[in-house]
Order: sequence, then structure tokens, then C-alpha cells
Amino acid sequence: MPKQAEKVRRAPLSRDRILRAAVALADETGIESLSMRNLAQDLGVVPMALYKHVANKDELVDGMIDVVVAEIDPPEAGDWKHAIRRRILSARQVLLRHPWAALAIESRNTATPAVLAYLDSTVEALRAGGFSTDLAHHVMHAMGSRVLGFSQELFDTSRQAGRSGATVPEPPADLPPEMAARFPNLAAIATAASHDGDSVVGPGCDDQFEFEFALDLLLDGIERLHRDGWTSHRTL
Repeated sequence: MPKQAEKVRRAPLSRDRILRAAVALADETGIESLSMRNLAQDLGVVPMALYKHVANKDELVDGMIDVVVAEIDPPEAGDWKHAIRRRILSARQVLLRHPWAALAIESRNTATPAVLAYLDSTVEALRAGGFSTDLAHHVMHAMGSRVLGFSQELFDTSRQAGRSGATVPEPPADLPPEMAARFPNLAAIATAASHDGDSVVGPGCDDQFEFEFALDLLLDGIERLHRDGWTSHRTL
């Protein structure tokens, strides 16, 4: 075993190896305690060796998020509702394996490439199911962070006091041409609705409208369940 561990420790350093080691370390000790120094120690290298592959801790965390998001099941063809539900539940399972990831995603000012690709494929599933770009735009707002498998619960005392609600970093309202070409579905919905320069929901989006849209969507669903006499399986 010692020889095997030494062999692993001496494996060539690479960006992928660094990111996966950082994910494992965050899984074990939490994202708050992760540092370039203790990551280097875990890898058996000096801290400066890490900077040849990641510029700083922000870039490290971005890369870690992308490693985690890559674990989510790929999109599947078929009924839009089934496909999206299945993928969101897969995302939830991934985030349960990596409890720090939701906090890391929330902490980003802009979405990482893997998160953008995931969101783009979700919009693609909606559009393939016959949704207009306008409806897809508002549905994505209504789902919010749930699309990535997490949400802020009203009575979740594990959250730090004073933090804002869970959000998913969004692409800007006007994607640069190269980004629009890479994520065409996000580019399509970015200009599908009216914009509000003072919005706090997302860049350029109508804050009040999105809030009311999501609220009405939930209330309509609750009304349907009440009318149908729905009960949780836990009460049976």
C-alpha cells in the first residue's frame, strides 16, 4: 500500500488532477477550509506548483464546479417533462454527494462553462418540447436554482443568517457572439422577454414580473393538488 500511495502521489501534476483532488478535499473538509496550501500538501507538491495549472483560488473553484456538474446525467431524448425531471433529480444526487457545491455555485458572479452548458441543454429540452422562447425564459426563472438540484428552504437553519436566497449565476442579457454561438438556447431566451435595468433577479430581467410568474405557477400547481386531494406518500 505505501508503494501504491507513493506512486499515486508522484503522478504527473495536471489541471484535471488538481481539480479532482480539490473536489475530494472539499467533500472531506468543506469548501471553506480549502486553500491552495492544504491542497498542495494533499497532492505532495509545493503551493507554487499549483499556479502553473490554476491562476488562483477563484479559478480553482470554477474548475471544481465544472467537475461536479460533469457528473450530472447527460440529457436524453423524449418527453420534455420526464427528461428535465430526471436530469434535475440527477443534479440533486450529485450535489448531495458534494454538499459544498451549491454554496460554491451561489458564490460565483458568473456561471461557469459547464453550468452554462447544462442550462443551455435544459432550455433546449423545453424548446424541443414545443415551448416558445418567451415561456422557456420565464420557466427558467421560476425553477431558479432547482434546475441545478438545490434550493433555499424557508426553515433551513444550516444556512448562514443574512444570506440572500439561493440563485444560479446567469449569463448576461446580451451574450457576446462567441458565447451565443456556443450556447444558442440561452442566447435565444436572453432577448425573449422585457427587460428592467434595475432588476435584482437577473441581468436585464423584469424583477417583479419574474417573481409574480413563479409565485402564480406554484399557486396554480398547489391549487390543482388540493383540488385532486393529493397526499404525500409519507402520510399513508
